[in-house]
Amino acid sequence: MKERIRKDRLKIAMIGHKMVPSRCGGIEFVLTTICPMLVEKGHDVTCYNRAGGRLENEYVGTVKNNMYKGVKLKKVFTLNKKGLAAMTSSFFAAICAAFKDYDIVHFHAEGPCAALWIPKLFGKKCVCTIHGIDWQREKWKGSFGSKYIKFGEKIAAKFADEVIVLSKTVQDYFQREYGRETVFIPNGVIKPELMDAKIIKSQYGLSGNDYILFLGRLVPEKGLRYLIEAFKQVKTDKKLVIAGDASDTDSFVHEIKDMAKDDKRIIFTGFVQGRILQELYSNAYVYVLPSDLEGMPLSLLEAMSYGNCCLVSNIPECTDVVEDKAVIFKRGDVIDLQKKLQELCDHIDLVNKYKEDVSDFICNKYNWNDVVEQTEALYIKIYV
Repeated sequence: MKERIRKDRLKIAMIGHKMVPSRCGGIEFVLTTICPMLVEKGHDVTCYNRAGGRLENEYVGTVKNNMYKGVKLKKVFTLNKKGLAAMTSSFFAAICAAFKDYDIVHFHAEGPCAALWIPKLFGKKCVCTIHGIDWQREKWKGSFGSKYIKFGEKIAAKFADEVIVLSKTVQDYFQREYGRETVFIPNGVIKPELMDAKIIKSQYGLSGNDYILFLGRLVPEKGLRYLIEAFKQVKTDKKLVIAGDASDTDSFVHEIKDMAKDDKRIIFTGFVQGRILQELYSNAYVYVLPSDLEGMPLSLLEAMSYGNCCLVSNIPECTDVVEDKAVIFKRGDVIDLQKKLQELCDHIDLVNKYKEDVSDFICNKYNWNDVVEQTEALYIKIYV
């Protein structure tokens, strides 16, 4: 085999996401952020998007000639059915990547890693990012999907040239389960511009500091059952805004909306993006993330970057991020969550205390420039 030499311009393929550019999910937002930054560093980056399906996308107007900020966009065959979309799109993307002259093929998430062996068989250098232990998610429990995702995890642990993880918990998991060394590269955040409550005032009647915000996918592991049950027992005029959409979890969404139907303070906005998203972050009284399971919660980083007082469950993926800069409750404990919510609603001075300097703290701790530099260094290390 011809000896590889270092070069400044790497050809990189990204596989495992729904669509770039987009912020329909954490992986999509990460790639929408870092891929143009890799292009700016001189690399050639191609994102293999799923074909078909309907996706609301705030960036759609920025795509021209299948390019986004220098990133090449290619569609691959996709069966848009629950449990099959990620499987089929990543399989066909892996085949495409195997026959192209890529230097690095980068898989994202455990399920898509089930196809990592294909480009590996053709001599490609393969990296994978494990965004979370996906087979543990409630929507996959007891299903073929769970077994397939677990298979992808095993393929990644055995065959990937490097495995990137977003939390120390997942790093420990891979060491314990597979004896596999991994590289910890967390997500990043950018200090945002604060927005006045204009659209959210006209659309939802929110004027600022009058609502508690949850923002994320509406899935069971986000702890929304606990949140709604706890909030209904809180004595306050503040509203609870639940912003986000289903992720193959329509029955769960119906369940939580039914739980909330008797409390007029609870507002479901559906998927939000752009100016509405910025206004919601900018004007929240408290941001809450009551998750049972996380990879690395981008929404928490964003909420803190906007200077919010945050209330999070005591899972390591949250507590490692916030350190002592947020209020913490016991995971799954409705009584403790209700108590902390009531305390924050009753004491604005406590909320203001947690808002002090939190934006500078999180923006200094997690920076996208650092993420890209560490990722680039990893690519070069395995390519040389």
